[in-house]
Amino acid sequence: MQFGISIFPTIGPEDKSGRDHFRDALELARLADELGLHHVKTVEHYFFRYGGYSPDPVTFLAAAAARTRRIRLVTGAVIPAFTHPVKLAGQLAMLDNLCRGRLDVGFGRAFLPDEFAAFEISMDDSHSRFREGVEACRRLWSEQDVVWEGGHHRFGPVTLLPRPFQDPHPGILIATSITPESCAAAGRAGYGLMMVPSINKREKTQEMLALYRRARAEAGHDPETGEVHMSYNCYLAEDGAEARRKGRAYSEVTNRVMTDAVAAWGRTGSADYPGYERVLEKVRGSDFDRSLGENKVLVGSPDEVVEKVRVIREWFGDVTLSLQVISGNVPHEESARTVRLFAEHVMPRFTESVPAGTLSA
Repeated sequence: MQFGISIFPTIGPEDKSGRDHFRDALELARLADELGLHHVKTVEHYFFRYGGYSPDPVTFLAAAAARTRRIRLVTGAVIPAFTHPVKLAGQLAMLDNLCRGRLDVGFGRAFLPDEFAAFEISMDDSHSRFREGVEACRRLWSEQDVVWEGGHHRFGPVTLLPRPFQDPHPGILIATSITPESCAAAGRAGYGLMMVPSINKREKTQEMLALYRRARAEAGHDPETGEVHMSYNCYLAEDGAEARRKGRAYSEVTNRVMTDAVAAWGRTGSADYPGYERVLEKVRGSDFDRSLGENKVLVGSPDEVVEKVRVIREWFGDVTLSLQVISGNVPHEESARTVRLFAEHVMPRFTESVPAGTLSA
């Protein structure tokens, strides 16, 4: 297994200034690099406390690249629907050079109705814009004199500069929440996968993972080499009772923040997002103790979290865990403690070393 940290801010100016957030988040990236974790990942969201302090993951990861030496840098995820592919591919190729090939690119569709409205983009175009954006970026990275005639963009012939540091391009991962077809498409293309197990029943996550691996095999890719990132809220303390008490409080803050962000699903629907009309109900019905018992959060003492990770490995195999260590306005000192305790007492139980490898795609 491999382990990294995910920087997913759920704060606003009333909680912490942007200046202080980025100072602390970059220090966590440096610490994770020092302690031998595999990756640091961050998101793309806008204007809500739910991720709104991270509108541009490329800028954050460029700053992280300057402060680290070996850790991989992961977009978790960039949103092709909100950026022209020539610009997005160029930004990511530049970042790949700045970090000397440590970049893995996660692409996501986005799912917040208010973000689509702000960009004046129809949610009903989400699938087509996503597919077009990912494929256009892949071609711009790996081909010359690219001519693109898509449903949303037309350009070319163009040859992207700079060329990516990695040949033919950075590793690609596809983010999905509840859409099985996204898993199958990622598998067929030979891409990696990003999942959030906390929003599904374990059996549903296992079904989606099996679909992904089966699609990889049927397309001629090794089903065991597809990198799968799974994100978990994570809070550790030496004393398990303290970890659960504080973890519960921070989880409640995160749920309130997410409820505000997804509120539009109570009055919005889209053919490209079947089932998402129940998102608001699911978030409101979330329960920390139930999530803890179902291994959907990694909260406890190091020994308790070791047992949770062991169960996760039994369920899903040797996946890559992304530890969300700042959710709910956790004080920086406590986030750093979580990273240290995990790296020193949990991670060694599952791997002797965590190589900074690259994705196959």
